[in-house]
Amino acid sequence: MDKKNIAVVTGASSGIGKEFLKLLLKEQELDELWAIGQSEDRLKEVKEFDKARVRIFAMDLTERKNLDIIEALIVSESVNVKWLVNCAGYAKFCDFAGIDRYTSINMIDLNISALVAMGLICLPYMQKGGHIINMASQASFQPLPYQNIYSSTKAFVRNYTRALNVELKGRGVVATAVCPGWMQTRLIERAIVKGEKGTRVFPHIVYPDVVAKKAIKDAKKSKDISIYGLYTKLSHIVAKMLPQRCMMGIWLRQQRLKNTPKINN
Repeated sequence: MDKKNIAVVTGASSGIGKEFLKLLLKEQELDELWAIGQSEDRLKEVKEFDKARVRIFAMDLTERKNLDIIEALIVSESVNVKWLVNCAGYAKFCDFAGIDRYTSINMIDLNISALVAMGLICLPYMQKGGHIINMASQASFQPLPYQNIYSSTKAFVRNYTRALNVELKGRGVVATAVCPGWMQTRLIERAIVKGEKGTRVFPHIVYPDVVAKKAIKDAKKSKDISIYGLYTKLSHIVAKMLPQRCMMGIWLRQQRLKNTPKINN
């Protein structure tokens, strides 16, 4: 019996995850697309894109029982995972005291632990020509005060994905870290926390469809990192050249965060 080719997209109910799903629906070799997200209502809208091929799973991937459900389905069905696109994640823009301990740890669980778990679940069922796309961020280029956890999780995703890509070369599977700048998605709306200090300036914002389109193109070219836009590419270069304390200073000035202590070595 031939295995069915599937794509698994997390965070598929909105934002860039939804855009990836739209693009992957154009891949005729895919028999099914598994859309995972927390909002069942928005997932139902996603299913309307192609009722026959899209399967929806409304679940929170920080709960291990839900990861077990996905793994059990993959094991029980004869599948070849052609694409795994990890877009599930969220941010909170404020100082360390602006959010509670549960939210801080939950952000790490979703942005890092769930992403790694989905890769480990899917990799045994990926063959040559398979692709893993993990959403990192421009925020991964340097430490960012007032979004210290979010930027650190994205630095993990970028480094993890690029290292994983090297390990997977012998299998013919490509892992690509996507590092966009600001995108017009619900992430920004949900991330802003009322308080005296936090991220409030969002320069060179773009729509997620163009980022997703370039990411798919770069993944097919076997690139381990995908960066959309001149501003973001320039930020990547500058972050390699300047000390991190300088980059943090530039960030604080850009965000107009006044009365911030001087950053020392």
